[in-house]
Amino acid sequence: MDLPRFEGIVEKVTLTAEDMEKLLTMPTEKIDSWSPLRVVILPDIDTLYQTFARSIADKIKGNDEAGKPTKIILPVGPTPQYPILANLSNKERISWKNVWTFNMDEYLDWQGRPLPQNHPMSFKGYMKRNLFNLLKKEIRIPEEQAWFPDPFNPDAIDKKIKELGGIDTAYGGIGYHGHIAFNEPVNTFYVRLTPEEFKKSRTRVIDLNSDTFVINSFCGIGGNPYGLPPKAVTLGMRPILEARTIELYCDGGSWQQTSFRIACMHPPTLDRPVTYVQEHPNPKKTVTIFADKITAAPVRAAPK
Repeated sequence: MDLPRFEGIVEKVTLTAEDMEKLLTMPTEKIDSWSPLRVVILPDIDTLYQTFARSIADKIKGNDEAGKPTKIILPVGPTPQYPILANLSNKERISWKNVWTFNMDEYLDWQGRPLPQNHPMSFKGYMKRNLFNLLKKEIRIPEEQAWFPDPFNPDAIDKKIKELGGIDTAYGGIGYHGHIAFNEPVNTFYVRLTPEEFKKSRTRVIDLNSDTFVINSFCGIGGNPYGLPPKAVTLGMRPILEARTIELYCDGGSWQQTSFRIACMHPPTLDRPVTYVQEHPNPKKTVTIFADKITAAPVRAAPK
């Protein structure tokens, strides 16, 4: 049976002002019952990071006990869960020897080249410093099993995922305008994509959208857009949407409140790519969006 939706908006992509006001002001405790996805509201961001780390640790532990490899997509954003995860793995001796990780994306410089790993915006450098190198040597993931998208061979990561039989869980966050990885809405007059084309997208090099410069520089480097690399290489939507389960974690507070609510309750739309996770098979059981109470709070409506 279909879950309840706002009256009159099921077939619409662009909501009326009244519909959007309902979406933005929905009481937090009612979001899960209105969403086609499972929505979990946690008391604070510390609990969210602990939950994130615990989920990955339990996934690896369960597969290892069953004699199966673990194949997961990982984001750099959120990030505080990774030292927690390394500590859990070391303390509980959770082996990463049979784990395959596929990072969602990586920044590129203006010439489309990867950043050096000591660059503060290097995702590969961040993952090594804050997760992989923190694991004790006897449980550490083999270097050849920690994958990052390659701008010079973008098909390689998709082929490896397919070779391994697909992804167990795609972990991620939600961008300011509803993107997963750097699958941003196409905002150029000269490119027209259908939703199906976008959902089947593969690993590729992209130019960052202008609002990404604003929010990412604000959140990461003191509001300095000139310090943000202008390009990136990203996994496409296809391997993310084809993962057996999807877990998204929202810790952004006020800047992420609207994106969180759109991800949970707005009908699927190319303008907000994260909404396509709602089309996952049996999404109430296979897709979960977590948020802390501040991020999940109602958005103040503009005065009329």
